[in-house]
Amino acid sequence: MTDALPGWAHLSTGKVRDLYVPDKTHEGSVIRQLHGDVVLVVASDRISAYDHVLSPGIPGKGIVLTQLSLWWFAQLIDVVPNHVVSTRVPEAVAGRAMICRRLDMYPVECVARGYLTGSGLDEYRASGSITGIPLPAGLLDGSQLPTPIFTPATKAAQGEHDENVSFEEIARRIGPGPAATLRDLTLEVYERAEGIARERGLMLADTKLEFGTDSEGVVTLGDEVLTPDSSRFWPRLAWEPGHPQPSFDKQYVRDWLTSRASGWDRAADAPPPALPAEVVERTQQRYLEAFERLTGRTLSL
Repeated sequence: MTDALPGWAHLSTGKVRDLYVPDKTHEGSVIRQLHGDVVLVVASDRISAYDHVLSPGIPGKGIVLTQLSLWWFAQLIDVVPNHVVSTRVPEAVAGRAMICRRLDMYPVECVARGYLTGSGLDEYRASGSITGIPLPAGLLDGSQLPTPIFTPATKAAQGEHDENVSFEEIARRIGPGPAATLRDLTLEVYERAEGIARERGLMLADTKLEFGTDSEGVVTLGDEVLTPDSSRFWPRLAWEPGHPQPSFDKQYVRDWLTSRASGWDRAADAPPPALPAEVVERTQQRYLEAFERLTGRTLSL
């Protein structure tokens, strides 16, 4: 957790982010007057995989996540409103924090998939479908799907596992109307982002989004968006279905954890070992390269 921040009181700590609310001091009152009911969202350098927070973190990762999210929010503003209010944040968290309006979040991980990989691949191999959506036979690891699909998951508490569920289950939990809105927005965001990524030599295999409603009931995009933490980006020219694709995300960390070199038994659910310096460095390089390829800008950490 970040040290005390002027005008802000710590609210909660997640796998990657720390949340703060305006405190009761004069500075906190000024923040409320300027921005209303808001939270300060601080992206740390922590990295998680397989529902574990790993050690050490990836230096500068929180800056990459925040700056890339801000860039994507700008690209998507005509598709869906977002929760960002201001980037005028305390100096101690400059570059890695956003002041955001508070949302009533839907208890849904909104996942769009355009290619077969990850947990979707596992489910397809077992059943020929993903979250109840039947897919053609003969698809391979990395195959493009006939059309992008919405494959939601339930949000799990820290340390527990998200669960892929059907659209019908989400509709039962939050109502058919909201479920359809989340599905349609998720696919619209995916298709816009996939086109932008493709222009920059990348493929967006899948992405996870989170939505909530603001004080007026408007569905709003929250949390982070289209970062290497929440999405799989592949180099377009290297795409070759039939095996795992090289990627600009934390797949490098996942691959090391499940390799013999790590010595970790995922099935035993024991804490993972510390990440070697080489894994930390190469993961940092992948995050930076994803940012630079997408935005066309360099980022100093």
